[in-house]
Amino acid sequence: MLFCQKCGSLMKVKKEEGKKALVCSCGYKKKDAGHIEIKERVQKKKEVEVVDEEEKQLPKTKAECQKCKHKEAFFWLVQTRGGDEPETKFLKCTKCKHTWRDYS
Repeated sequence: MLFCQKCGSLMKVKKEEGKKALVCSCGYKKKDAGHIEIKERVQKKKEVEVVDEEEKQLPKTKAECQKCKHKEAFFWLVQTRGGDEPETKFLKCTKCKHTWRDYS
């Protein structure tokens, strides 16, 4: 990586008159850039197993799931609107993991 001598920004490679030059967004150009090689290394991401540890800490309540009709759900409150509005209650079925809002 090369940085602009004028403003310190990252220089970009641009073809000018059949040759490669380094150009900055401020207008500075370095025409004699020599040998420029662009490399990109792509690494495969490792698979990560997501374990919802947060569910173990959520309180449970009696509520009927709209999807599977199970009678128990986790719940939590979130301030989704203005500070002068009441909080929104979210519920998540303990059986099928379906999530819904309770506005009452």
